[in-house]
Amino acid sequence: MEPPMGAKERMAVWKERRTALIGIIVLGMVFAEGSANDWLPLVMVDGYKVTPAEGSFAFGLFVAAMTICRAAGGVLLDRFGRVIVLRASAFFAITGLLIVILGQSYAVAIVGVVLWGFGAACGFPVGLSAAGDDPRGVVARVGAVSTLGYLAFLVGPPVLGIIGQSVGLLRALIVVLIAVTFAGLLSQAAKPIGSADK
Repeated sequence: MEPPMGAKERMAVWKERRTALIGIIVLGMVFAEGSANDWLPLVMVDGYKVTPAEGSFAFGLFVAAMTICRAAGGVLLDRFGRVIVLRASAFFAITGLLIVILGQSYAVAIVGVVLWGFGAACGFPVGLSAAGDDPRGVVARVGAVSTLGYLAFLVGPPVLGIIGQSVGLLRALIVVLIAVTFAGLLSQAAKPIGSADK
């Protein structure tokens, strides 16, 4: 049985390249989820001039899409592996965000909202799973990655609101789009340790 990690070793996980990259993936994907949780109804009301009820309906669709995709996440991971699931998640989120940002009507934007929900669903749990690959230091690595995720939850939406005051909430979503793009580009970092694929 290996001795437990000391405090110095636990702090060292923050310097590990793989842990840092997984943390960035989680940060980007959680930002996509958190920004919708905090701002989506208002984005729809301000950006598409719809009623608060229609804005809330859009948010309901986002949550439903996330719930469906998260429920299917285990099956998707077993079949396709982490890397493909993360890349597909980023693709759906990017596509959905682009449709919401550039859509010319509420009906078109609703399609984007659903895709955004599908894309935001699996990033956080898959990232935590990847962080826990190595049994030694699993608590420290999962803690580091989840800290970055919760940082995105706490800091991301207020930052988006500040930007939105200057350029509007629809255009402010470009920041989320950039974050998710980085997450998608780094998806390979979540490959299981010692695995040639997935």
